[in-house]
Amino acid sequence: MKIILNGASKEFPTEHLNLQQLLDHLVIPAGRVACEVNLKIIKRAFYLSTVLNEGDTVEIIQAIGGG
Repeated sequence: MKIILNGASKEFPTEHLNLQQLLDHLVIPAGRVACEVNLKIIKRAFYLSTVLNEGDTVEIIQAIGGG
């Protein structure tokens, strides 16, 4: 399955992938990110039920602390 991830084309070896599985695959903890799929912000409670489809556009933004 191919998606656009943060502006770059990425291919994954599965046909079915939800947003939580994508984060797990990328080793990104869900607690400090904001995710958008096809220009819609997805609430963390819906990461498991948000199924990604071929050609979807996903943006993942990580919160980074500092001073």
